[in-house]
Amino acid sequence: MNHAISRASELALDETTVTALRAAVKTTADEVVQAIIDEVPPYANALTGRMGGTIRRAVRTALGHYLDLASGNATGGDAGDAAYELGRGEVRDGRSMDALLGAYRVGARVAWRCLAAGAVPAGLPAAEVAKFAELTFAYIDELSAASAAGHADELAARGRAHERHLEHLARDLLAGASPDMLLASVQRAGWQPPDSLTAVVLPAAQARPAYRTLDPSTLVLDDLPDATGVLLVPDADRSRLLRQLSDRTAVVGPARPWTRASASYARAVRARSLSSDIHDTEDHLPELVLSADADAFADLRARALAPLRTLPPATARRLEETLRAWLLHQGRRDEVAAALFVHPQTVRYRMSQLRELFPDLASPHRVLELTLAVGPRVG
Repeated sequence: MNHAISRASELALDETTVTALRAAVKTTADEVVQAIIDEVPPYANALTGRMGGTIRRAVRTALGHYLDLASGNATGGDAGDAAYELGRGEVRDGRSMDALLGAYRVGARVAWRCLAAGAVPAGLPAAEVAKFAELTFAYIDELSAASAAGHADELAARGRAHERHLEHLARDLLAGASPDMLLASVQRAGWQPPDSLTAVVLPAAQARPAYRTLDPSTLVLDDLPDATGVLLVPDADRSRLLRQLSDRTAVVGPARPWTRASASYARAVRARSLSSDIHDTEDHLPELVLSADADAFADLRARALAPLRTLPPATARRLEETLRAWLLHQGRRDEVAAALFVHPQTVRYRMSQLRELFPDLASPHRVLELTLAVGPRVG
């Protein structure tokens, strides 16, 4: 209010003029409110009923403070604080700053017309009328600036609170919270649950840049341990998502019902721990299955391949490679030879050795055990 106060010091309103103006405050306030209702659409219904009475009293108070200022009897603090709170309240009521500034412009015009109509008949000299006009508009400008600051601060505070609620929801989802807890977090965050969520695990520094290319309802965390970030993408088109993330060090988990997003996250984390080359977990399901219990897999290998431990290491490796190819190609010798880049007779010789080591090689149970044992190496 410093600018308006400096303007007020140049103005000399006598007591007769001030008294005349104060007598018109109620009528002026009513006209200001009615003009705002008529000319600023967002306020068409907001200023009726009880709210209208509250606003009229607030306008009368502001006009009274203004006349105190014009007569040299006030500072600008209280009015500025009230205008600041008004700006914050407009955010809570869902109105934009443009609407509020429009109301200020209409209010300034109508207030000046009414005040001038009271000041001139009271004998205010023309030179003082000009100063009075300058003070009126300086006062309104500073009130609107205070309201704009309050509006901006409230938007920023609400944005930070909303962001915190979304982050809290994302953490609840990753932790596998109960449906009741998740629904409460959803309500606080004002987030519309999708049918499914797909977890994406990537370096924390890439999380926000990647988020900006995805569905705006995507949940994002970039402060997890080990500099890890997570995106929870709603109802993702998997092929498109993989293309969007193709230039990032990201692991994309499976789509899961939104309340089970923790399962998608857990798979992506496990895939990332297996290899830095994994991008799509669904391309590596065998490795993920076999790594689910690393100790059990190690025990299975040790037991199933025990006969090979009696051989020199190089021979054992060759025979294990041959056994793997034979199982995968279902005993088709030419295909096995092509896979190993050897002659079919070499395959025949090695398989004779393997049948001596594994007499029950034709047993379905032995085939299953060996297929798992010589499958993708994990852990």
